[in-house]
Amino acid sequence: MKSLFVAILALSCFYLHAGATEVNACPSTKSLVPVSDNTIDISNCTKGPCKLKRKTKVSINQKFTPTEDIKTMTTTVYAEVLSLPLPFIGVDGTSACDYIFAEDGETKLGCPLKAGVPVVYRREFPVLEIYPKMSLTVHWELQGRGSKSITCFEVPAKIV
Repeated sequence: MKSLFVAILALSCFYLHAGATEVNACPSTKSLVPVSDNTIDISNCTKGPCKLKRKTKVSINQKFTPTEDIKTMTTTVYAEVLSLPLPFIGVDGTSACDYIFAEDGETKLGCPLKAGVPVVYRREFPVLEIYPKMSLTVHWELQGRGSKSITCFEVPAKIV
């Protein structure tokens, strides 16, 4: 029975890790929590370019552990197209605190975040029909006071 439990636990860990999306650290940003210390899952995407289908919603689950207390956070999200940042309507500039959950991913925590306490940032965003079909890089950053980067990642994507 014990070996069955260990096998199920190992298989569960494999599937949880297999669902993680390969992302890149933001090249011009030094974040409090590096990408290597994050587990990021973008729906239906394990490796870029992620296909973002118009008229659908995409979910992002990001697990991280703050290394210092954080009172408040803002979401900065844009598509980089031809070196121009185009903000994601309805997501960019919004509070990230409403989307912070406990490590179980279900218990809503909000802000402030405590150093050393793992959290999950869960966010869903629409891929609007008005977005043109194109290739781009998605820049997703959570910022604290004074635009201090808490976490930041980029992933290549295609709007389809």
